[in-house]
Amino acid sequence: MSYNLDDQLRKRFVCSKCKSSGALVKRFAATGTGFSKMFDIQHNHFIAASCKNCGFTEIYNPEILEGKDGLGNLFDILFG
Repeated sequence: MSYNLDDQLRKRFVCSKCKSSGALVKRFAATGTGFSKMFDIQHNHFIAASCKNCGFTEIYNPEILEGKDGLGNLFDILFG
């Protein structure tokens, strides 16, 4: 897991609801459907970024964010 991604998100986050900056960032896992749900296999991983001001939370898929070559460019697109 790339916790550098978490740090980048924490530092560059701007809330889309209240426009405040700064976030609390946590990773979590969730089950899918079928057998993974039946046997509680949590193979879906996500990053939650919650606004420090209003609590609004955005969910990101780290596989997509980490798969990009220009992480800085991706953050520029996401957060201006």
